[in-house]
Amino acid sequence: MMGSTNTDWVQMTDLAIIEQIGHFIKNTRLSKNKTQKQLALASGLNRWTISQIENGESVTLTSLIQLLRALDVLYVLDHFEFSEAISPLAYAKLKKEQRERASGNPTKTTNKKDDLGW
Repeated sequence: MMGSTNTDWVQMTDLAIIEQIGHFIKNTRLSKNKTQKQLALASGLNRWTISQIENGESVTLTSLIQLLRALDVLYVLDHFEFSEAISPLAYAKLKKEQRERASGNPTKTTNKKDDLGW
């Protein structure tokens, strides 16, 4: 896909996506000037596992998370965050149910300057 800066994940096969993830891991590791051995020590994985993912082989999700953590790139998981959206009608109902003012002492509060201290 020449000329495109965005990866079309939908059009890719599962194998192609795994290979893309492997390229990401490898390029990130190299950009941080780390060897596979150093990444293995930092991630708690063995070098063979790192070699596998970098060469487009499938690894466990846990291994991927360990690699992302060791490379300090867990931010790539930001898109996995889900925040439950509330519908406009539900929000309006919720706001209506909220108290409009605090209940307190029904007597009027006096200003300090008016308070004679009695």
